[in-house]
Amino acid sequence: MKFKLTLLLTLITLTFSFGQDNRAFSAGEKLTFSAAYNMSGILTDIAEVKMVASQMKTSSSTLLHLKCTATTYSNFDSFFKIRDLYESYVNPRTITPYLYNREINEGGYYKYVKYKYNYKSNLVESLIRKKSKNFESGFWDKKEKVKISGGTRDIVATIYKIRTLDIKKAPVGASDTFTVLFDNKEHKFRFKLLAKETINTALGKKLCYKLAISAAGSNVLKGSNANILWLTADENKVPVYAKFKIAVGSGELKIKSATGLKN
Repeated sequence: MKFKLTLLLTLITLTFSFGQDNRAFSAGEKLTFSAAYNMSGILTDIAEVKMVASQMKTSSSTLLHLKCTATTYSNFDSFFKIRDLYESYVNPRTITPYLYNREINEGGYYKYVKYKYNYKSNLVESLIRKKSKNFESGFWDKKEKVKISGGTRDIVATIYKIRTLDIKKAPVGASDTFTVLFDNKEHKFRFKLLAKETINTALGKKLCYKLAISAAGSNVLKGSNANILWLTADENKVPVYAKFKIAVGSGELKIKSATGLKN
């Protein structure tokens, strides 16, 4: 799942600037979204998504704890109950992850993933835990050491890393890729600046960077320009709106509130 770019294409491709450190967010930020899903042709709000950044001190350093949760509204719990957790512990300056947890609990399906990063050897110690088909035996664990490329991140660290890019210097059409480790496989995600666009949000009318997201050689995301993310065109680069199309359907995320913004 790697982009096969010739040297010429590499030289002429416009890219975002990766050089700067994180100036977009810090501990104390809390973003809340409503999540809608296309049900029989109608977009219906079914869940609340929260993204919270907090500080965690260890014996040797201070990390950012980036926690994302998804919870169905109570009236949908009987239909398809969701209690999902994604979290990453990262360097607050570079958004380099050290530990990642993912816990999926959806309609009786359960899955837990844990990554410990070792950048000296470019390895991730992975634990995947699922419910056994034989309920009486409880859970089964799969432990593995996964080789990763330099700069590989989990999905949470990647979402936050995008916000640190110096997009204001990028022309329309600029693009770049991130390598994301998901279910022990590296995926190449490409982000392309489509436009600057003003949209109405719960935070007011906002000028935004409109980014298209695609995954090379993967069925994770569907359609051409069907997955769009709007980030506020300011120093915070808050994600305020997103449209997505995946294998099991389509939907959108809309921001409800944002507190503790850095800028």
